[in-house]
Amino acid sequence: MAKKKKTEKPQREMTRRQLSAHRRQARRQRIVYIGGVAVIAVVVLIVLLGWLLGEFLPLHRTVIRVNDAGFNTGYLIDAVATAALIQQPDDIGSIVGVTARGIEESALVRQGAAMLGITVSDDDAGKTLESAGLPVNRASIDLIRTELLRSRLFQEYFDSQVPGSAPQVHIMAMLLESERQAQEIRNRLQNSGNFTALAEEYALNYYSKNVNKGDFGWHPEVVLKEQLGSTVAAGYAFGAEPGRLSQPLPEKEIYKQVGYWLIKVLEKQYEEEAQVQALLITSEEEAENIRARLEAGEELAPLAKEYSHYSPSREKGGELGLVARGGISPAFDEYVFNLNAEIGVWSQPIRDDQYWTQGGYWLIKIVDKDDDRELSPEDKNVLLNQAYQEWVSQLWLQSAAEIDDTRLDGEVQALVVERVTRDLQALGRQA
Repeated sequence: MAKKKKTEKPQREMTRRQLSAHRRQARRQRIVYIGGVAVIAVVVLIVLLGWLLGEFLPLHRTVIRVNDAGFNTGYLIDAVATAALIQQPDDIGSIVGVTARGIEESALVRQGAAMLGITVSDDDAGKTLESAGLPVNRASIDLIRTELLRSRLFQEYFDSQVPGSAPQVHIMAMLLESERQAQEIRNRLQNSGNFTALAEEYALNYYSKNVNKGDFGWHPEVVLKEQLGSTVAAGYAFGAEPGRLSQPLPEKEIYKQVGYWLIKVLEKQYEEEAQVQALLITSEEEAENIRARLEAGEELAPLAKEYSHYSPSREKGGELGLVARGGISPAFDEYVFNLNAEIGVWSQPIRDDQYWTQGGYWLIKIVDKDDDRELSPEDKNVLLNQAYQEWVSQLWLQSAAEIDDTRLDGEVQALVVERVTRDLQALGRQA
């Protein structure tokens, strides 16, 4: 018997109302979906825009240009970070400007050396950085490359320009505080006094006091000027005959770490403050002369403006006003706050080794001279450095119009400080 064929159940058709509702629901779902996607897209766009404006663009904005070479904020950050690792400054902000200047000079040196056919590879610079434990990036590579170039420039370019010999003089010299003292020391030297012993005791210039006891040995004029810090002394040394001992030579420009106070205490308050007039004079001899003029009735203000080497005294015409203990120097306090200090009377000259004053007198003895003496390695290096610095100065002059750091404003510097501080902290270094 044949099976009955199953009849298919007819599909249920939606009414017009149901179809309309279904379509509305589908439309709402699409709107919600599209809206969600749009919201996500907007969020992503905002995040990307924030990253672009806050991270990418500021770091990639060129802030220094040297001829055809441009350097962006990110490069500056890396350069400052490297400098901070080497120098370990207390304040990162204090080295941003100096580092920017260094970037400019470094670029000039690399460009100038390339024109002479002298280069250093990235590999050589990178190996030097790695051996020093410094980070390797474009800025640090350029920094080390410049130092390596400097050595190669000395060997391959400047060495042939600096002669191996030069006119030289062997002198003994010391700077003294006054003409009277210099004349007294000169008389002792003429009566068989020992120059080095007297220089060690009385000299006020650094090299005579702390390095060579007044015996400078053989040097060309440029080296002698650097060690003496004086064209007056070096000029005499190369103009006088061997065996000559100079008269006291006045020196107005050089600084020495000694001065003499003239102080008048007007009133004391609570043993910790006092109303004071004061001048800081360059020598005991001059201080005695100024004291005599004050006691003779000369006005304080003009004398302070002409002779005082303590700027508040000079600017205020000698009127320091109310001075607190510990505000100036121990030597100053020892007189002002001494119970026996007379009120309204100018003190005798009070020596103070804490402050610097300008001027003095040279004594120079010409031991020997030679018109063509071989340079010592140390002096040859001084002349090489001088030649290099003159070359760098010419690079600056030639490229002055092509160097632009006007975009290195306060905002950029603040960003650099913030990023470098953060990066150093991440490395576990003191920022």
